[in-house]
Amino acid sequence: MTATAVVDLNADLGEGFGDWSMGDDAAMLEVVTTANIACGGHAGDGSTMRAACRAAAARGVAITAHVAYPDLQGFGRRFLEIAPDDLTDQVVVQAGALQAMARAEGTSVRGVKPHGALYNALARHEAQAGAVVRALGELDGLPLVAAPGAVVVPAAEAAGLEVVLEGFADRAYLPDGTLTPRTRPGAVLTDPEAVSAQALSIATEGGVRAADGTWVDLPVRSLCLHGDTPGAVELARAVRARLEEAGVTLQAAL
Repeated sequence: MTATAVVDLNADLGEGFGDWSMGDDAAMLEVVTTANIACGGHAGDGSTMRAACRAAAARGVAITAHVAYPDLQGFGRRFLEIAPDDLTDQVVVQAGALQAMARAEGTSVRGVKPHGALYNALARHEAQAGAVVRALGELDGLPLVAAPGAVVVPAAEAAGLEVVLEGFADRAYLPDGTLTPRTRPGAVLTDPEAVSAQALSIATEGGVRAADGTWVDLPVRSLCLHGDTPGAVELARAVRARLEEAGVTLQAAL
């Protein structure tokens, strides 16, 4: 066993819009160490962003900008063949808006974590990876949160950016180390025992078993829980308790 002594536990929050809300951000902020706050691409508006930043600051929770394709209708989970220059602008305007709200609430944005289909595209789409890296450079070199093996990782590192590698406690993995598509049965884990066991495996063993039994290496510093997963708060509490029982320290990666 190669225990990882310190792990970041992050969640995607601030995913409401106007009068409509998603998830229990207040409860999740009592559990996680980093909040990935939506900033207008797939969800979120000015008031939602401000409220999420204020709540995170009050609890000492780190903030990353949860940037996405401009796709409110599809919740950012549809791939868009967006022009690289347009994608750069989207990342800059979304993260920049969250930076302004965070500053107004006495805190700051410490990094950028792409959402949904954009996150998945950065595993293989070199043009979009380059567009995101350019945006981070224009955002004064904000660090990037990404999946191990994604093409965006070496591109970001070559540009001198800090990269935090991330694994998922509540998503099933394929043998190649990518996430099982949400269209497939079992892609999202909702059983507290299964989710907490996977989190512990990633944190202390450096990987997980895919559905076919293949071992998937995940040398990560951060673990994600989705705020919109059914029973998200219960899952987050189960994960935190399991990790702390095993002696793993929870601390923001950025």
